[in-house]
Amino acid sequence: MQTLPLLSEPIAEVEPPRHRLPAWLKRSLPRGNENNFTHTLLRDLKLETVCENARCPNRPECYSRRTATFMILGNVCTRPCGFCSVPRGETLDVEDDEPARVAEAAERLGLKHVVITSVTRDDLPDGGADHFYRCVLAVRERTGAAVEVLTPDFLGDRRAIDRVIDSQPEVYNHNMETVPRLYRKVRGKADYRRSLNLLKQVKERDQAMVSKSGLMLGIGETVSELFDVFADLRDVGCDVLTLGQYLAPTLKHIPVARFLAPSEFDEIAVRARAFGFKQVVAGPFVRSSYHADEMVP
Repeated sequence: MQTLPLLSEPIAEVEPPRHRLPAWLKRSLPRGNENNFTHTLLRDLKLETVCENARCPNRPECYSRRTATFMILGNVCTRPCGFCSVPRGETLDVEDDEPARVAEAAERLGLKHVVITSVTRDDLPDGGADHFYRCVLAVRERTGAAVEVLTPDFLGDRRAIDRVIDSQPEVYNHNMETVPRLYRKVRGKADYRRSLNLLKQVKERDQAMVSKSGLMLGIGETVSELFDVFADLRDVGCDVLTLGQYLAPTLKHIPVARFLAPSEFDEIAVRARAFGFKQVVAGPFVRSSYHADEMVP
């Protein structure tokens, strides 16, 4: 299948050099001591973040804003995904005091919107769903903050998904990541329909709960494939959509097929909003939890 240009920009004729980024993907580091404050606090509380483990390009900015996306259930994943730098291997024991430590960090950072994600833990009977439940309740009890969860698919286990929904997060996020054709290459053992069904279940259980999903662009998707995913997400009631540029964490990961210009992201956002999403956020540096407090419709 030939990869089509996404909108007004032509498709790159060759794979972009992995070591060279376009000008719009270069940014200066923030100044001040807030970055160090956040880093030290997380280290002292022995907490993991997706900011560090996924090598997010927004980490310096977010840490400087005293915010981070907490990653629970360890820093080792049970699934090999071609885009992700989180290591795979022997998983760690679930730490019973982690919910309390996450809540303490959220309080000391002064967060009003807390994002909690995790590695995928297919080795656990419930995939870690009860641990998510405990983390949400601990954060809410200690801080009163709004909570957004960004969960794995729990292998489609409806009871596990319901357990997370029972904690009543303000936002339930589950990323589709890419188009169906690229799933085996990008998401390994994940299943496109299983992920859609998770988002559908959220709305079936609680119509008022905000559901959210995100995709990475520049992996080799086509225009029509993107629009098909947008339509599928709206069919299951997805409220919020994020679209960002895929950046390979290392040379061992899936290479970037194309860098999209900021103007192109703007055009895609306009097209996506026409499908009926309540909120669409698109841009080269957009990630599902980046400025997450500003994405709630």
